[in-house]
Amino acid sequence: MPTLCAVVPVKGLAHSKSRLLPDLGPERAQSLVLAMLQDAVAALCRVPELDRVVVLTPDAAVAAAAREAGGEVLLRPDPGLSAAVDRAAAELAPGPDDALLVVLGDLPALAPGEVRELLAALPGRGVALAATRDGGTSALLRRPALAIAAGFGPDSARVHRERAAAAQLPLVERALASLAIDVDRIQDLCDLRRSGAAGPRTRAWLEAQA
Repeated sequence: MPTLCAVVPVKGLAHSKSRLLPDLGPERAQSLVLAMLQDAVAALCRVPELDRVVVLTPDAAVAAAAREAGGEVLLRPDPGLSAAVDRAAAELAPGPDDALLVVLGDLPALAPGEVRELLAALPGRGVALAATRDGGTSALLRRPALAIAAGFGPDSARVHRERAAAAQLPLVERALASLAIDVDRIQDLCDLRRSGAAGPRTRAWLEAQA
């Protein structure tokens, strides 16, 4: 049977959310990372189409938080986001009909229904993606799992579109509100607080800062 696996890549805590450090400091920034991760993992675990939800990280504290939220863990060194994701794809979804959904861990408002919408948008082989507000990729679905190489980073939505076109693969894109809300800057946190859309752990974190 083909499998559909979700992978959530998360850096080591010491290297996460560097743009928030001047405003939050290391301890609060790291606790925010864990809260957002747990909300994202818990949301993915409520998506019935997913056979597995796996957090990919080099960090033991991240791994513990992921397990607490219901996810599995791959503890691996960090060779860079895209390389780590593609190595995990080869390990977790090796079959020609297997699919891999990569979801970033800083999506504190992730809605299971919108994840299901993205999954349903790609019934066969090809690529589906959801973009962030700044042109990044918050979720990337590939069937087979290495249909194109991952290209996460600045302007990655464009990179993934171009790679799908070069491989002559169908690409579908969905504008999904809960996958567009990633948190990289202090303004993102202010927007998130105003929206009221954060998951329970991130909401508790925000309330504790008030």
